[in-house]
Amino acid sequence: MTSHKTNYNIKADLRYLNLLSHSFCNVAEASTEIINLEAILNLPKGTEHFLADIHGEHEAFQHILKNASGNIKRKVNELFGNSIRESEKRELCTLIYYPEKKLELIKASEPDIIDWYHITIHQLVRICRDVSSKYTHSKVRKSLPQDFSYIIEELLHEHTEDTNKTEYVKVIVDTIISTGRADDFITAVCNVIQRLAIDQLHLLGDIYDRGPGAHIIMDFMTGYHSWDIQWGNHDILWMGACAGNEACICSVLRLSLRYANLTTLEEGYGINLVPLATFAMETYGDDPCEEFKPKLPSNSTLDEKTIRLITLMHKAISIIQFKVEAQIFKRHPNWDMLDRCMLDTIDYQCGTATIDGKEYKMLSNNFPTIDPANPNRLTNEERTLMERLRHSFTVSEKLHKHIRKILSHGCLYAIYNNNLLFHASIPLNEDGTLKEVELYNGQKYAGRELMHNLGILIREAFNTDTDPEERQYAIDYFHYLWCGKDSPLFDKSKMATFERYFLSDKETYKEIKGNYFNLRNDEKICDYILDSFGVTGPNRHIINGHVPVHASKGETPIKANGRLMVIDGGFSKAYHKETGIAGYTLVYHSRGFQLVQHEPFTNALDAIKSGTDIKSTTQIVEMSARRMRVLDTDRGNELRAQIEDLKELLYAYRHGFIKERERRKEDK
Repeated sequence: MTSHKTNYNIKADLRYLNLLSHSFCNVAEASTEIINLEAILNLPKGTEHFLADIHGEHEAFQHILKNASGNIKRKVNELFGNSIRESEKRELCTLIYYPEKKLELIKASEPDIIDWYHITIHQLVRICRDVSSKYTHSKVRKSLPQDFSYIIEELLHEHTEDTNKTEYVKVIVDTIISTGRADDFITAVCNVIQRLAIDQLHLLGDIYDRGPGAHIIMDFMTGYHSWDIQWGNHDILWMGACAGNEACICSVLRLSLRYANLTTLEEGYGINLVPLATFAMETYGDDPCEEFKPKLPSNSTLDEKTIRLITLMHKAISIIQFKVEAQIFKRHPNWDMLDRCMLDTIDYQCGTATIDGKEYKMLSNNFPTIDPANPNRLTNEERTLMERLRHSFTVSEKLHKHIRKILSHGCLYAIYNNNLLFHASIPLNEDGTLKEVELYNGQKYAGRELMHNLGILIREAFNTDTDPEERQYAIDYFHYLWCGKDSPLFDKSKMATFERYFLSDKETYKEIKGNYFNLRNDEKICDYILDSFGVTGPNRHIINGHVPVHASKGETPIKANGRLMVIDGGFSKAYHKETGIAGYTLVYHSRGFQLVQHEPFTNALDAIKSGTDIKSTTQIVEMSARRMRVLDTDRGNELRAQIEDLKELLYAYRHGFIKERERRKEDK
């Protein structure tokens, strides 16, 4: 406490205190800020939302954020109860989610639009007042759009029940309508409600692949108010492609072709696929390529000609992938992945492959671009194609913008309010101890140090001032992170891509999961990991995604006696049959944890026209005996430290170490 600070302590901090005095010029300003921060500490904790494995499903993802995982609908029900019809509640909710498009429909059908404006503006202000109640006026003010900041603030803090202000409020609303600003005002209030309903969004990885709108999700996140991401294996794959890793480029293309999902590549990032299509038709035009037919959804509208072209492209890029990844594995024998140089396992005369000492008959033996004497060498045509594809990825301005955003908002792990977040795993030994993994120049790390140093290594791939040799290693390492045995984003014995394409024996498809996945149901193991990361407190948790939870088979996402929460509920349509649901949101508010389980979403257009919403069910995971406040959070710790600094500044002012001054008008 500053009351017994010695002169020596003050002198030691004097340089910092002088800097702080520029923000708080005198005793009055420092005291006012202390009062403000002490008050903030006693506000309810902000609401955090955790989502994982979005996989390009942009419409469902955006809808869940717009409806705050069902929280806005719940608030509308609480505020209006039976005072308005259910259909009116649905219309009001849809308006909040999609204000611009819903307004177009309403204006085309509403006979008395002026009366509708009056009713709706009052309803929206009431909802906005409710969602803003846990924040300071200052924070709410910063969330308001500039055009309507003053007006919204006035309406939020004035009540029509106050007879002295009834006419005042009425005139404000009348004037908004009479000046033709009602649509803009309604849109602004709806956006504020959406923004204040979620204080912090945590994404536990895998924005990319499978679904068609990863680029749309990233556009949306670029303007989102407060979010972080723990990189997933699919995000890392696209980051590697952006950095120029040819194996990652091939894997990105192969996955996109496997699911006939080229929208993000072509429309999102302008990747030119014409050279690949031309090469594939010329090289594999006579090959049936049965094993490379894409996995199509039941409602696919692709014609046979397009499917055929995708099939040929799929095989062409797969063969190139097997070649370039083998070249990387041979450059880095310390990765212990030479057994995954799959083209070396083939007897091209007999049409067999030898894996783990056992010989298997190949489903296909047509490899026109492979020299059996040097199977991993690219032909001149393949080398030219890869150079063009690499150029297309590395010059895509929008892709680089999105990857920079992922880099600036994320890392491989994070700790928030006693919760340890990471996408997939922490490499463990069989006995549950942390496993050391080799990175660059023989350096080995485990646990928190591993995750931290991997984050540094990943960033080195994008830093132009990195030593060229180290930068190339970092670029190569993206592929190890994607499919390496001890990668915290993969952590399996192998990625059996080759086996699934070319072998009929499904025993060869098995990918044995690492020790983390075998041991994570043990509360003691989870506690050991939490201890090793310095996560403290009685109510601490690990939160993961990555492995879909088979809810339809009775699997629960809550594991290890509540220590671990796995929230991959299958946003991707490809997983809906497997999981039986369409995603989870874990919500952490001032009362505790709730898990929201979502059913499949139709589409935004249907939601706007018919008022349909995602059907969600909520499960209470863990409730607090008392309502948590800001002082119970990481933010509370920061504010307490700021308060101590300000108290020290007060001491310095009052004992003459620093002179007070009046703030000049130009500084205000």
